[in-house]
Formats: sequence, structure tokens, C-alpha cells
Amino acid sequence: MASPHLSSVRTSSPADAPPIALLHGFTQTADCWGPFADKLSATRSVVAIDLPGHGGSGEVRADLSQTTELVALSIDRSIVIGYSLGGRVALHLALRHPQLVERLVVIGATGGIDSEEERKERRVSDESLADHLEDIGVDAFLDEWLSQPMFASLTAEQSFRELRATNSAAGLASSLRLCGTGTQESLWSRLGELTMPVLVIAGANDEKFTHLGHRLVESIGANASIQLIDNAGHSAQLENPAGTAAAITKWLSEPL
Repeated sequence: MASPHLSSVRTSSPADAPPIALLHGFTQTADCWGPFADKLSATRSVVAIDLPGHGGSGEVRADLSQTTELVALSIDRSIVIGYSLGGRVALHLALRHPQLVERLVVIGATGGIDSEEERKERRVSDESLADHLEDIGVDAFLDEWLSQPMFASLTAEQSFRELRATNSAAGLASSLRLCGTGTQESLWSRLGELTMPVLVIAGANDEKFTHLGHRLVESIGANASIQLIDNAGHSAQLENPAGTAAAITKWLSEPL
């Protein structure tokens, strides 16, 4: 790895409460949380981390296991919130370093692909996508990426496209190759090991991840619950930041 440290953006709060650690999705950066992070930072300190290949960590090359360890070195005991790619990292972190995760929130996340054959197919697909990204460059790739049906309900402002465009083709390609869904061993059988409170969030309009969210809750057990966010698809924290932040704030007010 080019660097042993991950870049981050921090806000401080005088509140005597566990900080919030934010782990973003693929092609995003620590600055892409927008109004959602602003609302959370009103009452708690927030650290938003640039994952390997992204933002200020653009030169870092790390697979999911290495990424988990780098995140562990970057945070104190926190309420960990991860979206999509960041949600998968957050699940790994909670399983490997539960002492660092006071509570866990995953948004649009999955426990992985069940079959090895399907994982292999996804790795081949992500390798091809990484090659394509390097061929056409970040700007053209983002046009294609954000035109996918799962992002169709994002407005131009909500997509943070200009911030995403500051990422490099090499960094994003490395993230696809090293941290793509196909590289993740299935975590479904291990999720029952999680003992901290877990909130699973999905956009009410995101049928695929609503289904996966219910499966996450069933796999984790009684310490997990699901919240579907109205007027939101895959990126609930961007499409309905007020509703998503309110759901998390309400859940945080409930006793451990």
C-alpha cells in the first residue's frame, strides 16, 4: 500500500457522546455525505473517512480485509454508518473489531454473494468494469455509472458528481478489483455473531436492497431492526437526508 493511513474529514461537537464514523460508497468521497452529515454533526462529532482508492486516500491500494484494518486504525469507538461499499466494510469491521463499534448502521448493504460461482462471475465482471473505467476515464465512467436504474432518482445536486469526478481512474479501478462485491466472502452465516445494536436502512423504492435488508435483520437477530426511508432509492442518505438522519437520530436515542 502506498500509505498506511486513510484521509478523513472531521467535525467536532461538545456533546459527550460516541462519535459517528461515516464510510462512503463506490466513486464517492468523505465529502459526499452532504446535508445528511450536517444534520448528524449538530449533536455529535463526525469523522468521514476516504476509503482506499477514493478522495484523499486515492493512492491507497487495499482489499476488503486490509481496508477494514485501516479503518480500525482511523477511528475510536464509534457509531459506524456505512453505505453500499462502506456498508460492507462496516460489517467486516463490526465482526473483526466489535470493540470499536458501539452501534452499527448500514445503508443499502449486503452480506455478500452466496455462491462461489456467482462471486467468481462478479469478480470477472468487476475486472472488466475496471478495465473499461481505465479506458474511458472518470468523467465518461461517471456518466455511465450514475445513469444506472439504481441511481435514477438522484438529482444532479444529490449525486455529488463534481466531487466524484475528483477521483482518479486508477484509484477507482483498484477499488473495483480489490473491494468489489465479488471479492467479499459471504458473511451471512457469521452475522449472528454481531451483538451491538444494528440498524439496517434501505430506500423504500429500492426493492433489491429492501429484500437484502430484511435478510440482514433475520441473519443478525433480535439486536437488529430495519427502517425503510420514504421517497428514496438506493442512496437513501442522499435522496432523503432529513428522513434518513431523523430515523438514525431516533434510533440512537433508544437505550442500548
